[in-house]
Amino acid sequence: MSKINNIHVNRRDFLRYTGLSGAALVLGIAPANADESVGISNLSLLEEGHSLSPYVIIEKSGKITLFSTRPEMGQGVYQSIPALIAEELEISQDQYTVKQTGGEKQFGGAQFAGGSFSVRSDYFALRKVGAAAREMLISAASRQWNVPESECYAENARIFHRPSGKSAGYGELAESASTLEVPANPRLKDAKDFKLLGKSVKRQDIPLKVSGRAVFGIDVEIPGMVYASVERCPVFGATLKDYDKSASLKVPGVENVVEVEKVFGVYKTKGVAVIAGNYWSALKGRRALKINWDYQGKEYFNSQDYAASLRKLAEKEGVVDAAVGDFDKGFAESTKKIEAFYETPFVSHSTMEAMNCTAHWKEEGKLEVWASTQVPSDTMRDLTGRYNLKEENVLIHTCFNGGGFGRRLAIDFIIEAVNLSKSIKKPVKLIWTREDDMQSGPFRPPTFSSLKGGISGDGKLLAFQHKVISPSIMAFLNPDFDKTKLDGNMTEGISHQKYEIPNMKNLFVYSDIHVPLLWWRSVTSSTLAFSHECFIDELAHTAGKDPMAFRLQMLTKASDARRVLQKLKEVSGWDVPMAEGRGRGVAQWEFFAGLGGQVIEVTRQSDKSVKIDKVFAVIDLGTVVNPDTVKAQVEGAVVMGITAAIKNGITFANGKTEQSNFHDNPVLRINEMPPVEVHILAEGGENIKGVGEPGLPPVAPALANAIFAATGIRVRKMPFDIDNLTS
Repeated sequence: MSKINNIHVNRRDFLRYTGLSGAALVLGIAPANADESVGISNLSLLEEGHSLSPYVIIEKSGKITLFSTRPEMGQGVYQSIPALIAEELEISQDQYTVKQTGGEKQFGGAQFAGGSFSVRSDYFALRKVGAAAREMLISAASRQWNVPESECYAENARIFHRPSGKSAGYGELAESASTLEVPANPRLKDAKDFKLLGKSVKRQDIPLKVSGRAVFGIDVEIPGMVYASVERCPVFGATLKDYDKSASLKVPGVENVVEVEKVFGVYKTKGVAVIAGNYWSALKGRRALKINWDYQGKEYFNSQDYAASLRKLAEKEGVVDAAVGDFDKGFAESTKKIEAFYETPFVSHSTMEAMNCTAHWKEEGKLEVWASTQVPSDTMRDLTGRYNLKEENVLIHTCFNGGGFGRRLAIDFIIEAVNLSKSIKKPVKLIWTREDDMQSGPFRPPTFSSLKGGISGDGKLLAFQHKVISPSIMAFLNPDFDKTKLDGNMTEGISHQKYEIPNMKNLFVYSDIHVPLLWWRSVTSSTLAFSHECFIDELAHTAGKDPMAFRLQMLTKASDARRVLQKLKEVSGWDVPMAEGRGRGVAQWEFFAGLGGQVIEVTRQSDKSVKIDKVFAVIDLGTVVNPDTVKAQVEGAVVMGITAAIKNGITFANGKTEQSNFHDNPVLRINEMPPVEVHILAEGGENIKGVGEPGLPPVAPALANAIFAATGIRVRKMPFDIDNLTS
């Protein structure tokens, strides 16, 4: 074992993990803090005494392995992340194997998928890795042939000599290349020469999924494994008093019944786990349990009372998120004044693959975990710290994720499985039912918004205020969070829109709650864009202006937001009048993940219901890796956005979640899906934005604004029933 770049790597463990049988050319990037540059680590022959941070491995046989640190959950990183290396390394998709990392230190601390962060954070660093390997292989060939490097080039996993036509495969050159110094600034390819990046190439994970070869967490089976199903109290905040397991132990296949702790944020709760030789027996045994819970007064919690408390809190001034000019003065001097109150609900993540984890706590103090997780590096840090384990004694297998949407950023289900395995001293596969997932949470929190706006005599917006009243995700996750201070997660985006408003003051009012909360796809932008962009529409109507023109009037300076709106205006034919009973609505939103906008067209039917006819979507990216993946991500965001807008949210009664499965918490079905026309704004260069989340926030406001245009009914509360709209 040796130390380079402050990273310890055991060669035997490295070979075991990567599947290497001998020497190989290994190149990676040195881990760095988020605010530091990323450098290329040593490229070397893998031998005893070398410590490496590998992303690309070229074996003597010619086999090439590329590692992805970003878990695949349907967003396409299994293709896009390795493609960043492959493009510069001049290899095609069928010439390399992709391996998923599992939180190992040698791959750095940014092994996660969330925040639309994957491609935009890795784009240049991983291209640099591929380019460095290419240049070193060229250098090795030029030395071997005693020719100038300028006469050599890389293509199709080979180095060619132009004048003579001779060539050598990467495997033949790997050993000699490993002895060379890593170029500090390898030359990156010009975008015009790209073969993979910017092209709608096939994704390697799709054939695996279609054929059933892809291994999701729920597919895992290991020798000696038992199954577990856990009964948790349906009343949030309750504690376990006692239980009778006698009936459960009589169920054929049931082996044991034990208490187990689940840790989520600031809360630790205990449930009762039934252990069996198969999942069906574990579930039957769980249903036979008799448990007494101490509700601690939490059984009286309900949605109606909580919503009323948020409305009451709106009377508070709150803490300032951001201020420009003098809102109070501007509002007082406005010719026309308007105020509105908007409400959004709790929402479940409802991932297609239910929560699950397989854990094996071994007698020698080693731990092995198989999980569909968005955060392998966080999982490694938590498990090693929580159980006082050495990192080399923890092995995490990051499986394909059957949807994440933010839910798998938490590892409560992993901790629960590990606790069970540690307790029963057997490998255990824990599976949550759909009801467990939907009723236990965590949930996207609601945001209530109190808005004020003032219009001048000539129809310009003089004053604007958006007050957010909501619980705090960070207060739930962090016991040291100061509840008297601003939680920027709960006001994200509202003060960063590019609208040029002379007087603005945005505020936050905190509301306490004991229900578990977590980030949901596009986080709080999925709720705040609804109130913010709908209110902009209300202001346009008050000013007697066209909603698109009103927005562009507030974007006199060149900006990405202005470009998005202009593109939407163009592709939707905004200026073409619509027939009676039809309407268009527009919304755009810029936040931490990026920028997107939509125009939605609707028709009011003879039965007074509203049909969603079409969605025009524009996403601003700067640089694109796979346009087909971008299109799929925007379409998926539209599905989630419409679902959150018009389908049931999560409600509570008697301290419990009222919804339990897709029959009473449905998602949009295929027959309800409107056509979606996706347009990508890509200017190239270094300005790279996210893909997975920006397509979601504008959906609900664009739909609500279209409904107003078609019906005159102003929607201020989600979810809303498009089959039975009332004024």
